[in-house]
Amino acid sequence: MRARPSVLAAGRRHSVAARRDGTVLAVGGSAAGECRVQGWERVVEVAAGNVHTARNTGRSHTVGLRSDGTVLAAGWNGDGQCEVAGWRGVTAVAAGWRRTLGLLGNGRVLAVGRNAEGQCDVESWREVVVLSCGDWHSVGVRADGSAVAVGNDRRRQCDVGGWRDLVGIAAGYCHTVGLTADGRAVATGERTTGACEVDEWEDVVALDAGSYHTVGVTASGRVLVTGDNSHGQCDVDDWRDVVAVAAGSTHTLGLRADGTVVAAGNHADGQCAVEAWSDIRLP
Repeated sequence: MRARPSVLAAGRRHSVAARRDGTVLAVGGSAAGECRVQGWERVVEVAAGNVHTARNTGRSHTVGLRSDGTVLAAGWNGDGQCEVAGWRGVTAVAAGWRRTLGLLGNGRVLAVGRNAEGQCDVESWREVVVLSCGDWHSVGVRADGSAVAVGNDRRRQCDVGGWRDLVGIAAGYCHTVGLTADGRAVATGERTTGACEVDEWEDVVALDAGSYHTVGVTASGRVLVTGDNSHGQCDVDDWRDVVAVAAGSTHTLGLRADGTVVAAGNHADGQCAVEAWSDIRLP
């Protein structure tokens, strides 16, 4: 099993995409330099650090995976989350609040950044094929379809031990969602926001978790969404021909089959200004 590359990423205040030519686009708040990606080349995957609260404004970062397995990072580095220059042989990246994870070709995982809640305790992970970062927890899928999780578990967002037959996984603020091989979704964690109400989803090919909402895309290109909609981040009913999605703290991105991008939700920092984007790499 090989994970779909993350060619689109959404943080709290910014959005990022990898183009087919290996360059990277970024819009939104860049107080910490998280949108300074103009010189990046040969990038095949991107990740955006996400924070859910206003008190952490300006503390985001962006990560890019190059085709040669090296990793780039820009933005806030207060916890060392951008110290990835020495990484080699990386096949996938994930970014959370103040940390970065990298998946190696042998199924082991690298981590840098904040570890106060144990979210970087991934040294024992083996045979991992998919990664995701929430605010305070990290999750992964093993080659056998089972899941692993570390970090804050106060809402049982790490209660994934019984999940099987997974092909995808995503971590939000206090919830985790998984994608099964038969196109169904499973969820655990905070229930009050509605972000875990995915039991009826079918024919899903990809999904992502925002702080308080969950978004998925079906094989037909239709987008499913559930959870908090206080900023309009769930207003995606008219989206069509979507092949990938990304959920930020309070906004949602969708990649169309023609390489263009649509956005919904919080636009206070310009993070939804993606209408001019084109030629985005398809997963």
